[in-house]
Amino acid sequence: MFSFSKKIEMPQPSKALPGRPAPIPTAETHYVLGTKLQEPYPTDTEKALFGMGCFWGAERKFWELGEGIYATAVGYAGGFTPNPTYHEVCTGLTGHNEVVLVVYRPEIISYERLLQTFWESHDPTQGMQQGNDVGTQYRSGIYAFTPAQRDAADSSKKMYEAALKAKGYGPITTEIKDAPAFYFAEADHQQYLAKVPHGYCGLGGTGVSCPIGTGVSQGA
Repeated sequence: MFSFSKKIEMPQPSKALPGRPAPIPTAETHYVLGTKLQEPYPTDTEKALFGMGCFWGAERKFWELGEGIYATAVGYAGGFTPNPTYHEVCTGLTGHNEVVLVVYRPEIISYERLLQTFWESHDPTQGMQQGNDVGTQYRSGIYAFTPAQRDAADSSKKMYEAALKAKGYGPITTEIKDAPAFYFAEADHQQYLAKVPHGYCGLGGTGVSCPIGTGVSQGA
């Protein structure tokens, strides 16, 4: 019981694992899309960052959006340990979340469409877990790179919370913050479910549609 309690609470920065000064090795190209996994990205792209449970299944949700998605990558963000490993993140002693970096072309696919995929692909009311995956690294989070993304995220949260409440769900626990440092995960985690099609995916949505981008006013 004591260890479970620690696992669902963020560590104190002074107690976080020390990490390392250099990035850990990762893949160079996207296994599905064949694009560059790391910067520099094409000038007509923008970045988005989401945490929504185990990043294997979360990443697949975004590359499957197809046209307009330049690349996706899994990694760690929102904690205290520089350049962590997967094992370190799983201890709960880094404070990091398992996240998906989405590089997209806004002229083809909107940030609002990405937000809709985010909300509908997991249960954002569960706190420090997603289904059977329990721990701080499975928390729901939107990490904004621009003020416009932050405003869109806040508006979409209000809309989706109202939709969830109407279906009997509790308050949304998603953290919405400015994008922190992003650390790429190891190569074997990148596009994992394309390499291992029948691999584990604990991701599951609520079945409640998100009204963003469907003509419903963001101020509603």
